[in-house]
Parts: sequence; C-alpha cells; structure tokens
Amino acid sequence: MSVQGWNTVLVLGGIRSGKSEFAESLVTDAPVVRYVATAPEGDPEDTEWATRLAAHRARRPGSWTTEETTEDPRRLADVLASAEPNETLLVDDLGGWVTVLLDPDHQPADDVATIAELADALRTCSARVVLVSPEVGLSLVPTTPLGRAFTDALGAANRAVADACDAVVLVVAGQPVWLKPVAAPAAYASTAAPAEPAAPAPATATAPVVATLADAEGIPEVQLPDVLTHTAPTVPNQEPGNPWAAPTMALPMVATGLVIQPGMELPMPDEYAGPQAVDRLATLDVPGAGLGVLDRVVGFAAATQGTPTPQAWGSVRVLLLHGDHAGGGSAGAVAGESARRAAQARAGQGALARLAAENGASLQVVDVPASAAMEDEPALTLDQVESALRYGWRLAEQAADAGVQLLVLGACGAGTEAAAAAVLAATAGAEPPTVLGRVITDTGEIDDAAWMVRCAAVRDALHRTRRSSRGAKDILAELGGGDVAVATGVLLGATARRVPVLLDGPVGVAAGMVSRDLAGQARHWCLLADHGGHPAVRLAADVLGLTPLLDLRLDLGEGANALVALPLLRSVLALSAALPVHPSLGGGEAAPTGEAAPNIDEPSYLDASNTDPDGTEPDFAEPEPAGPGPASTGADDQPASGWRAV
Repeated sequence: MSVQGWNTVLVLGGIRSGKSEFAESLVTDAPVVRYVATAPEGDPEDTEWATRLAAHRARRPGSWTTEETTEDPRRLADVLASAEPNETLLVDDLGGWVTVLLDPDHQPADDVATIAELADALRTCSARVVLVSPEVGLSLVPTTPLGRAFTDALGAANRAVADACDAVVLVVAGQPVWLKPVAAPAAYASTAAPAEPAAPAPATATAPVVATLADAEGIPEVQLPDVLTHTAPTVPNQEPGNPWAAPTMALPMVATGLVIQPGMELPMPDEYAGPQAVDRLATLDVPGAGLGVLDRVVGFAAATQGTPTPQAWGSVRVLLLHGDHAGGGSAGAVAGESARRAAQARAGQGALARLAAENGASLQVVDVPASAAMEDEPALTLDQVESALRYGWRLAEQAADAGVQLLVLGACGAGTEAAAAAVLAATAGAEPPTVLGRVITDTGEIDDAAWMVRCAAVRDALHRTRRSSRGAKDILAELGGGDVAVATGVLLGATARRVPVLLDGPVGVAAGMVSRDLAGQARHWCLLADHGGHPAVRLAADVLGLTPLLDLRLDLGEGANALVALPLLRSVLALSAALPVHPSLGGGEAAPTGEAAPNIDEPSYLDASNTDPDGTEPDFAEPEPAGPGPASTGADDQPASGWRAV
C-alpha cells in the first residue's frame, strides 16, 4: 500500500467525460510513471481515431515511459505483477484491453479467466496503479452480437477490477464522484473538484458528545463513539436548507420535495453473488462441517455487497429512534423512562452506548414526532407521515454518504410495542394478544393489568379504523406513529443506497411490513440476528421471510440485542474471506514434507476424453463400495468421512 493508504484506483466515466484527464492528474506528482497503453492502433485510414491517440500522447510528460500491451492481453497482468514499489502505473484503458481480448486473432481464449488474472494481479501489485475504463452500465443494450459481447465483457472486467481496487471514482462531465470509498482519498483530494462550502448544521442538531466509561476499581477508560443527535419536527418543513427536502435522484421530485409512493422500483441485492458465496464455503480449509446456519450471513453479505467474497462490515451506525405514544398503548410504562434512556445514550452511557463502543460503531439518537392515542384519533397526520418518511430516508442517505456499511435499527419509547402490534394486525391479520409481549415492570414483575389495557387500546384502534384504507401511509398515520414511520423511511433510503440494515425489535419489523407496499425490495436488504423471544418479531419475520440467525432471546433493548450478535457475524465474514481453499480441491497448499499427497484417481464424467471409441458417453455405473456397508457387522478399516472427501 502507498503511504497515504491507497494503492489502486479505478477511474470510470463515459465518452468524453474527462476520465483520462482526471486519471492523469492523480499521478502528476509521482516520480516514476509508466503509461500502459492498451488500445490498438486501428484502421490507418481512420484519421479521427489517430487524432484521438495523438492527443493522448501529447498530454503525457516527457518523463513518462510508455508500454504497449496490444499484442497480448494477458501481458497486462504480467506488467502489474512485475511492477516495482517505487513505480506508478497508469493503465488507459480497459475498454481497449477488452477490445483486443475479444479480437478474433486472440481467440479462442478464456475471457473470464483472463479477467480474473487481471484482478488477482491488482490485489498483489506492489506499485501504485491508476486504471481508466469506460462505464457501460448506463448505456443501452447493443443490437448486435459483437456489441453485446463487448459490453458484457467490459462490465465483468469493471466489476472485477473495482472489487480488487482500493478506490473507485466515477467522472461525470469532468466532476469526480468517489464511489469506493464515498469520500475522496486524502492523497488525491487536491486533484478533485473544489469543495463547496459546508452547509450549516440544522438548528435542531446538537454537537457530538464524546464520553468515556471507567470502572470505579481502576479499569482503563473506554473511548465511546460519537453520539450524533437529530430531532425531527412534528410538522413538515420544506424551507431551503431543511434536510428533509434535500433532492434525491432515486425518487421523483415535486415542488414540495421528495416523493415516496407505493410501487417504487429500488435496487435488489445481487442474486448470483449470494449462492456463489455459500457454495464457496464448502471448499474452504476448515476441519469441521463449516458455519452451519451462519452461512446465511455470508450469503446475505455477498448479495448486498455484490461479491462472492464479502468482507466484514467495517463502518456501522446505530440509529436509535426515540418517541412516545400516548394512550393505552403505553400502559405500564414508567413516565419519563424512555427520555432517560435516550439522554443516557446521548451521553455515551448505558448498555447501548457501551456495546456500540465495543463494536466501534457510531450511535445516532433521533427524536421522532410524538404519537397521539391511536384508539381515539390518528397517531399522526398524513403530512407528518410524509415528513417522517422523508426524514428517515435522509438519515439513511447521510449514513451512506459517511461511508456506513451497515445500519442497526433500534427504538425506545413508551407504547412502541403496542403500535407495532397494531401495524401487524392491520398488515398481517394478527390478533393483538398474540403479538403483544408481556409487560415487565421496572422491578421485574409481570403486569397483566397493563398488558390487558394495551390489548384493549390496539383492539379499539383497529375498530376505529375498520373502514379506513389499509395503504402504507394510512397505516402509519392511523396506527404506526412517528417511530414506525421514520423507521420505514430509513429502510427505503437504505435500500436505495444499497446499505444493509440489521433489524432489532418490533419497530423495525413493523417498518418492514409497511415498506412492502412502498418498495418490496426493502426486505431483501434486512437481516434479523435474533427474535428476542418477542411474538411480534416472530410473526413479522415469518411473513417477511427473515429467518433469525440466533435464538439467544436477549432483551437488552432495541439495538443492543443486535450489537451483542454483531461481533459473531463479523467473525464469520472475516473467516470466510480469509480462509484458503482446501488442498484437496486445489487450494495450493503442499503436503508436509515426508507425506504423500492424497491419491485422487476418480473418473471425471465431464472429461471429453472419457468417451467410448464411437464418441458416445458411456452408461453410468454405480461404483462398488470400497468397504463394508451400513448393514455390515464387520469392522470398517476406512476412516470416518466428514462433509468433504479427501
């Protein structure tokens, strides 16, 4: 890696976007630059193409050296592998490289293997490398077979190279947009477009608070993460500077701001990367049978990251939504208890803040609009619901812009469980008593009287709204309230920005139920670590198709339960990414000295040479067992076999 922490950069852009000029600006200060030209010379009579190549050559300083790889596409990987640490390579561009790769003069060739070799060479390259490539994902599908072959190959190359590079930048109309990481690396900040003055912080935001925990008996202090606090207004505010009204390209815009409507088309996780990652687990060099049910974590991470080798989530943000519900739904709750919990989290104290510190996660406390008694009147107005949805969307966008890779969604507030139960009853036809958990007092006793009051409040709310629409926004207005509405916006915004969400508790799953009508893709970006023994979470998880990974039945408060499981999930991802392939499957590890390699002499039914003399495939014959069968009483001198035969 370079001293600034960035070793390889992929610069994407359309035609005449300025991608080459931007890539060249990244290496102007490098002492030794080797320009790797990949484009063929083309037709000698094509003067326009010759002019383009001449313009590229004229921009190169005289101190740069130029190397051509047009004769053999595989040579580019060799150039990267042999580069010295003091060198800087500028490869321009992958579009020309793919053109040569698909040239009939170089066929037949394994294009997939060649692209994989290039990605592997990038990962191990000791020099600094800047690669330029056209972005073809935004163009129309070509109408010719050759055009489709080119876009498919270049798209595969861009994805493989982007996964291998430390940073990826997209140049649009000469303006760089850093995709990986989301902020421009410090080493290249001077080459990017001038930054605009930072917008003033909203008047409702308070300064970050950094707190420490120290044991009274002398245990060293633990630095807690920054606690970011935001307060959502209870009425819509579309004045300039209001983050709720900030523009978003993913949704339509009208004069009043962001429009969140039913049937939105949001992105889905990669449908191929997940199964490929799970299949890859069966090849890893582990002594046992593998990860068990936790292979679902790997599949989920692979699908949401778009790669068969997902990495453990680095940047994590916990969103704690704080808002109370009036009426019978909050029966049994201690007055002011939720406000105390929220203040405790803001101060960096309590279970949630401690667990966030242990996980290196940031903690953001969000005050949401208070909800009216749902048994008597709508919990929110429709205008408040619109504002809450937009606010939740913006919270997710802010997290994505900050480089957050995983959101943990939690809530604290009086009456939240009753509101979630009402939403489940309206969306899944559940009976309130079956999804309302027992009421536990602050002394640890079960309060059945308060539980019955909550059930009655949900029943009366459902009766009051029996003729009302069951649309998503109507459910949020009548029953869900502020926390469920903001949580729904968070799920939608996270889906739009491809950020996975770790759910924890009734509010999150209730938001997942409501989000189905707004964007059915949202549930595919959600992960449920533990149901916590809560009946509402069990039911909603079953409807949403979210199988809990664990059965710990933790009850530490929403958000805290997920943080307890997070280190385990991270460990599983780190292990799956780091372990090599088993030697028996070609993992490359030699047998220890003095030991013979296992003799694998099994017929390959996929081998073209395994045919009869007339060219037909032989009939399959069940092989005879090498040892005693399962019904035999004789001693078995064969070693017990596990899930992998070696």
